[in-house]
Amino acid sequence: MAHLLDQKEHLLKMMNDLENGKVPTSSSAKIYEQSYTEQDGTKLLMVHDQEGKWLLAVGEGVIFNDLEGTTLTNDKKVCPLSHENRLVLNHYFDYTVPRAFGTKTATMGLGDRLGLASPGHIETVRNRAVKPILAQQSIRELTLLNRTMKDMLDAASFAVFQEGYKDGFGADGDHIKEEKDIEYALSLGVSMLTLDCSDHIPKQIESLSPQELVEQFNQLDEETKAYFKNEYVNKTFSVNGLSIQFDETNVMKNVLQYAKSLNFIAHVFDTYISESPRPIDFEISIDETETITSPQAHFFVANELQRRGVSVTSLAPRFCGEFQKGIDYIGDIDQFEHELREHALIAEFFGYKLSIHSGSDKFKVFPIIAKYTKGVLHIKTAGTNWLEAVRVIANTNPSLYRRMHTYALQHFEEALAYYHVTPDLDSVIPLDQVEDEKLADYMNDDAARQLFHVTYGILLTAKDENGEFLFKDEFFATLNQQEDVYREALVKHIGKHVDLLGL
Repeated sequence: MAHLLDQKEHLLKMMNDLENGKVPTSSSAKIYEQSYTEQDGTKLLMVHDQEGKWLLAVGEGVIFNDLEGTTLTNDKKVCPLSHENRLVLNHYFDYTVPRAFGTKTATMGLGDRLGLASPGHIETVRNRAVKPILAQQSIRELTLLNRTMKDMLDAASFAVFQEGYKDGFGADGDHIKEEKDIEYALSLGVSMLTLDCSDHIPKQIESLSPQELVEQFNQLDEETKAYFKNEYVNKTFSVNGLSIQFDETNVMKNVLQYAKSLNFIAHVFDTYISESPRPIDFEISIDETETITSPQAHFFVANELQRRGVSVTSLAPRFCGEFQKGIDYIGDIDQFEHELREHALIAEFFGYKLSIHSGSDKFKVFPIIAKYTKGVLHIKTAGTNWLEAVRVIANTNPSLYRRMHTYALQHFEEALAYYHVTPDLDSVIPLDQVEDEKLADYMNDDAARQLFHVTYGILLTAKDENGEFLFKDEFFATLNQQEDVYREALVKHIGKHVDLLGL
């Protein structure tokens, strides 16, 4: 703020222009023209100088009074992009508030780990047949970056205001497992909740012998056993032309695999979702497990949720093959298409969207997904936006890239505690063999992409012996200087996702 006050005369000139209904020009600050708005006697504009982004407020009335900042004159104020000021914008400008989109609209989770990607995301989806879930980070990701859910929501709302984007966006409390986190996310205003059921899904059911399967099933109470046997054993269900059959063995497997998670889902829905005073997109995640979700298991879960009166917006199965972070699909494409078709039919039958997790960069299967979901799906992306930021660093600050690359290699094993990836790091060309002009090519190499994809938290929180960040400050300074370059990179890369998904 001190820097801005040093330029008081320049600021006042810009704000006088604003007062006279003109979008100002500046040689020392970037003007976000699309942010200009006037309401209830206050004119607002977002600008960006070397110290950061600010709201310029000119006028009088409740909005002017409610915004916190430094008053230059009685009717001119410079306001930081603080959490408190985000809440003011939310109060007076509905388009800055996250909203739910329901089961009929395609949505894309865009996971902005840095708080800088949303402007590029907005430009990408503007006038496309998909709505952006701009705020999407799991508790795990937030913890690794020392960010908070408030930070995530603040960044998204300010980006929407900056871009003058009024077509609606969402905010996802992503992969939440604990009730306290559900309560907290909803209290902050998320419009979507992705419930991670992995803690309630046993890992070894598929490996049980027939005898062990019977023994474990028989430990259930008599009422539960009788219910599932009566409803499913030797029954055939017709689902949009798809025939799904159950025998006693697969009924026992499905019950042991999913009964606890079904109780958990129903509890969360009854306690938090159905009681919410505003619409919430409720997504069920059963993909964070080692067990592939067969179409039969998918039907079992969906059918039981319907019987219990649980309405879901989207459901994410664990698909065959591998959806590893940051790289294309690994697996049998024909098998994937066969099963994806059945998953899509089941989702359509029950009236919710099929959700694709770890969906970044799965270009091989996007046309298949587009074909069978018919333009109604949810897909999560996240780390690919960070990788595009790393590409910008490689192109514009090669020294920083080299230091980050070296550190990532040294600390890769630590990251495997949080992510499942299997890169062949021996295949990555040694840094000393690559010229500065070719560093960005690392982001076209699967192993190097995964190296960076999973070490983001380590890189952005690493400090030296004096407690100074090794990379973070220089990383963000570079990206802020290259704001337009980063935006263009995201429009190109995420745009490829949107196009191949037929949206």
